[in-house]
Amino acid sequence: MRRAEFWDALADGKVRCRLCAHGCTIAPGKRGICQVRENQDGVLWSLVWGRPIAANVDPIEKKPLYHFLPGSRSFSIATVGCNFACAFCQNWRISQASGDGEVAGGGPGGLIEPAAIVAQAKAAACASISYTYTEPTIYFEYARDCMALAVEAGLKNVFVTNGYQSADCVEACQGLLHAANVDLKAFNDEFYRHECKARLQPVLDTLTRLRRAGVWLELTTLLIPGKNDDPDELARLCGFIVEKLSVDTPWHVSAYQPRYKYAEHGPAATSLASLERALAIGRQAGLRHVYIGNVAGHDGENTYCPACGAKVVARHGYGVDVGGLVDGACARCGAAVAGVWG
Repeated sequence: MRRAEFWDALADGKVRCRLCAHGCTIAPGKRGICQVRENQDGVLWSLVWGRPIAANVDPIEKKPLYHFLPGSRSFSIATVGCNFACAFCQNWRISQASGDGEVAGGGPGGLIEPAAIVAQAKAAACASISYTYTEPTIYFEYARDCMALAVEAGLKNVFVTNGYQSADCVEACQGLLHAANVDLKAFNDEFYRHECKARLQPVLDTLTRLRRAGVWLELTTLLIPGKNDDPDELARLCGFIVEKLSVDTPWHVSAYQPRYKYAEHGPAATSLASLERALAIGRQAGLRHVYIGNVAGHDGENTYCPACGAKVVARHGYGVDVGGLVDGACARCGAAVAGVWG
């Protein structure tokens, strides 16, 4: 447990958390929406500092990040908790857990200091540390302490996030966060309110802030049949990326499988035709790099030169061949391909 940051004291012992866009007002003895930040006698505490529930070595492509150090490995950590309540969550067993009891203790090692996380990442020959699986915003103090040591050790830092950070949180990432894959779950506020218990606009605000901060951005939309796959909505989503971010921002459209509250009574799994339709919508909107996720071997996994169309990065699942790139440029025509390649 560690004293939290980004909060203000209010009357009657209450506090207001400023870490994410919910801005929870928390009474003494209560917790915020994330269930891992608790008001104890008028002071806000993080219940999960130093207590990862997961720590694994992953290919960076699993985040997914396709234009950031391709073929490298990323040491990936998470604590319990989330500030969303998505009915379709793929990692609900840890994201929807609280900071109580044995779960908060993480793995068998219990408390793991940031220096140990960085040491494990270096020992595993990772190029980065990813704060992922659940929502890194809710354990930001721990992530920030790890990030600072990672930078000193020559490692990059990655957030895989729902994008619900406050402006204060994004500002605190300056100089520490190098890349983020943000789940843009829909371009429909009703979807966010009903399915995630959140709102769309704060996510859009975070995306523009991260872009201005120089963080390499990639976006993922998990396509859920009948929920967020309307072609007009997807066209508007792509229009936002083009107008507010960049035509070079990679957009991943991923296949959904029924999980959590959708396991028995939710929509069926995403069809390949739906993914290919979204891919075409993205390209028609002007996006240069649109990818199909969770379908290994599809041509939509590969990266093509935006100038001459040559295949510059070939992928099959997590297997990567970057032979078509030379110093971040197309080996055939010499055109630059946006990304962080080394």
